[in-house]
Amino acid sequence: MIKQLIILLFFAQGYVLNAQQILTEKERAQVIDEILDDRFNNLLPELMDAADLDMWVVISREYNEDPVIKTMLPATWLNARRRTILLFYRDKAKNTIEKLAVARYNVGKNIVSAWDKEKEPNQWARLMQLISERNPKKIGLNYSTDHNIADGLVKTDYEEFMANLPKKYTSKVTSAEQLAVRWIETRSEREMVIYNQLVDITHDIIAEAFSEKVITPGVTTTSDVVWWMRQKVTDIGLETWFHPTVDVQRSEKGKKSEFYSFANKPDDMVILPGDLVHCDFGITYLRLNTDCQELAYVLKPEETSAPDFLVNGLKDGNRVQDFLTNNMVKGRSGNDILAKSLKEAKSAGLRPSIYTHPLGLYGHSAGTTIGMWDSQGGVMRDDGENYGLNPNTVYAIELNTTVNIPEWNRDIRIMLEEAGFYGEEGFRYVNGRQTELLLIPRVKGHQGN
Repeated sequence: MIKQLIILLFFAQGYVLNAQQILTEKERAQVIDEILDDRFNNLLPELMDAADLDMWVVISREYNEDPVIKTMLPATWLNARRRTILLFYRDKAKNTIEKLAVARYNVGKNIVSAWDKEKEPNQWARLMQLISERNPKKIGLNYSTDHNIADGLVKTDYEEFMANLPKKYTSKVTSAEQLAVRWIETRSEREMVIYNQLVDITHDIIAEAFSEKVITPGVTTTSDVVWWMRQKVTDIGLETWFHPTVDVQRSEKGKKSEFYSFANKPDDMVILPGDLVHCDFGITYLRLNTDCQELAYVLKPEETSAPDFLVNGLKDGNRVQDFLTNNMVKGRSGNDILAKSLKEAKSAGLRPSIYTHPLGLYGHSAGTTIGMWDSQGGVMRDDGENYGLNPNTVYAIELNTTVNIPEWNRDIRIMLEEAGFYGEEGFRYVNGRQTELLLIPRVKGHQGN
């Protein structure tokens, strides 16, 4: 049944968005749990070996979940329960991995409860018994200065853990940040089949939002489109992971030309003919996230295409994308990728800004950071400075280039964002990228629009 659903997801990518593309809650749960099974049994042992950790302890309490544990819970668990402690023990010599829960319940079918409260009332004491029995060389805990997603162990639980840990193991405790980041950032083959459909759904919603079905020039406002997108996602049974934005750039002849800042976009503007319309939009489905920015042009009367200066502006944006993705090389740090890409784009006469982030189980996920919109000199943290690009990861290829438009008497930003996959064979877009402006309304050739 699940294999059929995965095949359905794969072939649905070319279809128009409809209710049949979206799995029921029961079907989603089946897919999520099968993906978890694959990740625990096939991916996790490899990641533990690569991180040189034979034991990983993840501790979390209900409604205060570690970001890592939230990605490990089965579909029927929406939160951790009470204090949930997971223990993973990897015996590389025997090629085995134990997945235990120091909790009252099994955590799905993969993680088996190893605590009988009637026999041992103290949860911490039981955890220490399990550790002592396995005698690990290293014990990884989720604390980190540089990677926020790997820093989910709260102060109270850390202190309790260390207070109960036998002294012979104190020196073996270390940060599990590398393992935590790799767990969050690494995508499996099955996840990538699904990811294609997620991005396709995202593109379909944007295409509908940026059409005459939603936008009536001179009437519809940017906030109207934002709320239409939110409602559309709700109506098809999904969620957005951030509130979308929609904004416009237009001719400023006779007016002072100023950019709005990324942190201070106008809340609401009426969309007019001749506007360049931009959105930032992403959805969550099957525990994965998308993040996409696209552009549309509102046709003036008698126009059947966008002006050449905007068409060429989009091409410049695509060129910046190419400079960036060509520099995505295994092991290269985000700061290095950023510096090389900016230098090459500027040498080609472009005015780029790059702020690309990891994408996956979180919208702003784990991995190397390739710039921030307000840090074009690089990110002085380990995730941008020293953490290298790994294969089987997804990134939001997010950037802009500034283009001067004499016809509008101003500079504009061509802002783009698309999901891209970096694998062993290099980079590819998950579901393509925008290379042509969407037109509002769509041209009706038989009417000579």
